[in-house]
Parts: sequence; C-alpha cells; structure tokens
Amino acid sequence: QLQLVESGGGLVQPGGSLRLSCAASGFTLDNYVIGWFRQAPWKEREGVSCIKNSAGTTLYADSVKGRFTISRDNAKNTVYLQMNSLKPEDTAVYYCAAHRIRTFNPISYYLRTTRTYDYWGQGTQVTVSS
Repeated sequence: QLQLVESGGGLVQPGGSLRLSCAASGFTLDNYVIGWFRQAPWKEREGVSCIKNSAGTTLYADSVKGRFTISRDNAKNTVYLQMNSLKPEDTAVYYCAAHRIRTFNPISYYLRTTRTYDYWGQGTQVTVSS
C-alpha cells in the first residue's frame, strides 16, 4: 500500500539534463524527509540530495551541488530531482526514499544514512554517455 515510484531516468549525453520524479502513494510526504540516493555498479549507495518539510529545507552532496535541484510538490505528493550539467560519473541507479522526520536530527543526518529510511522506491537508471 505504501509505495514510492521513481521515473524519469534514461540515457543522456554529458551536459544534458533529466528530471526524476518520486511519487508517493499510501501516505503523504508531509511528515517525511525525502532523499535521493544513487548506486553505481560496484559502488556503495550514496546520498545525493534530500528535502525536509513543506518549507523545503534541502541538502546536496558536494558532487552535485550547483547542478542538481530537489523540489517538492505536496499537492501532487511528489518529489523531483532536476539534474543539469550531467557527467558520466553521475551514471547510476537513482532511488528515492522516505524517512520519518526526527525532530532533533539535522538535515545532514538524512544523507549520512540509508539504513534508517522507512520506504524505498525501485530505482530508475540514469546513464550519462556520449
């Protein structure tokens, strides 16, 4: 019943753009931090970006800062990741995940961990290649 579904991945040339979507069903995102993570072949899953509350507090990994933008549409119960100036090293399966908000946790907490997230999507492949 409670699901996250990613979409928007695909093949793009270096310097191109993609917008990923993460749609939630069975629950509302108001009480959750939504994080985007990625996992390249034979590499550990890493945090990319996250967004907290309807106020839109955000955090980005240094590797994507200035290129990616996370946003949240509460009316559509959907979170987006706009990915610009894509590089080959951005190639990975991208996952969105939902984490119950913990009042005293700083926003940085939600990118430091993957094990405590409550819900995960199935992932969408992003390939950046010429």
